[in-house]
Amino acid sequence: MAERDHGRPPDDLTAAEAGLWQAYRNGSTYDLRTGDARDDDPFGAVPWRPERTVRARIVARVLLDGPPPLPGRAPALKLRGCYITGHLNLSNSEISVPVELQECRLESSLLLVDCRAGLVILDRCWAPRVEATRLTVEGDLRLTRSELSRGMALAQANIGTDLSLEGLQLGGDRHEKALDADGLNVGQDVNADLLEASGELSLRGARVGGTVSLRGCRLSHPGGRSVLTASRLTVEENFLLTPFAALPDTGSGSTTRLARLRPAVLQGDVHLDSSTFGGTMDLERARLEMTDEQEFSLRGVQATQLTFTPEPPERGRVVLQDAVVSHLSDKAESWPGPGRLQLRGFTYETLVPRGPFPLARRLEWVHAATPEFAPEPYDRLAACLQAGGEEADAHTVLLAKLRRRRGMLPLPLRVWDYIQDLALGYGYRPGRAVLWLTLLLTAGSMWFAKNPPPALKPDEAPQWSPFIYTLDLLLPVLDLGQEAAWRTTGASQWIALVLVILGWLLATIVTAGAAAVILRRN
Repeated sequence: MAERDHGRPPDDLTAAEAGLWQAYRNGSTYDLRTGDARDDDPFGAVPWRPERTVRARIVARVLLDGPPPLPGRAPALKLRGCYITGHLNLSNSEISVPVELQECRLESSLLLVDCRAGLVILDRCWAPRVEATRLTVEGDLRLTRSELSRGMALAQANIGTDLSLEGLQLGGDRHEKALDADGLNVGQDVNADLLEASGELSLRGARVGGTVSLRGCRLSHPGGRSVLTASRLTVEENFLLTPFAALPDTGSGSTTRLARLRPAVLQGDVHLDSSTFGGTMDLERARLEMTDEQEFSLRGVQATQLTFTPEPPERGRVVLQDAVVSHLSDKAESWPGPGRLQLRGFTYETLVPRGPFPLARRLEWVHAATPEFAPEPYDRLAACLQAGGEEADAHTVLLAKLRRRRGMLPLPLRVWDYIQDLALGYGYRPGRAVLWLTLLLTAGSMWFAKNPPPALKPDEAPQWSPFIYTLDLLLPVLDLGQEAAWRTTGASQWIALVLVILGWLLATIVTAGAAAVILRRN
């Protein structure tokens, strides 16, 4: 005890461990690198010599029961280029000093289950696995540019500020999970740019107080199943699956101005069902690689904005069933084809296309999402266009809906439906009534001008006018005194009958169409 009180290292330490002991007291970085890039590569095959090796139990002893700091110094564990042998087990402990491992190798898994710490950093390290279930970190947890061959567990962990996973490479555990972060709680941002994972990333019920960034990530699954499962995920700000802009090194110590874009690639199922995003969910240029049975599922998602501009998925399905977004920003070519898109119950308030997206293509988009006719996608699109002041386009969408519905009607109703469409476009084309009336009035006037009928009572008959006579036949609700004053025979009689029937039919269609439009608007 006296030795520890005076800070002297125990007698059973190796030279490397004694150096670690003193560096801890000083709060400085203990660097065991050789200066040879090949020898110092933590991911290389070159074995590290004993003089660079410290035992895991000595590291744990320093962290949990270490010597007092030197006067005027703050203790910290900062290792660089070190090989840690044995299990570094810090579970069920409280670490009061910063822990920083750079370019280190760990022979066995790092265990941080039920551990409390202030700051933990692993940068360019190799380890079989990090097991940190229910870990609590008051500050940052940074596992950057490292490789964990059997993945990582962060289930129910609490990170006070940021979780950094930039450039992290994850393999899968025995359940083929690369990251188990169910129930994770992060106070600020999750930065996982350039993350590479071979196995499932699971964030069920996780909560992030800032932004989740997966720019340029590479997610795959050797079993061909889900690569990202994050149902009920809550992100207060943005969720980014966008390209990462890297400035390539020219080899002369400077960088070019042209950035190399590395898109996010997801090779397998993605399930973000019932998740909530306070800002934008951005899929700009993302590459969705799926089999025919797999899907990119956003069922029940809520977001302020959805930017759906990935590369067009060649296979698989995109599911937006019951999703709710305020703004939808998309590209015509980014959506999958017929039978591979589900929009039932999908609600959006405004459309902000990226590039040309004509109404005909938008109708194809709705048609692709409804192999079996459903009115809701048409109604939602029409409501969105109408709210934006595009009344004519909204009417075109509703016409497309009614025309597609026609195929589901029995034959008699289908005939009547077709007549309504031809006559007035279901009430959305009222100008056609004037056109039909003008055509019938012109044709009737020309016929009766050449074939005037005799008067029933010559002494009481009004002055003959083929125009007014035809108009009297066509307008069933008006009596202009012409129809009853003349007696038609032969072909004129049949033509007059046809004009009367067409007049009634036109009036009925106009009335029905106007009533339907009023009801739909209300």
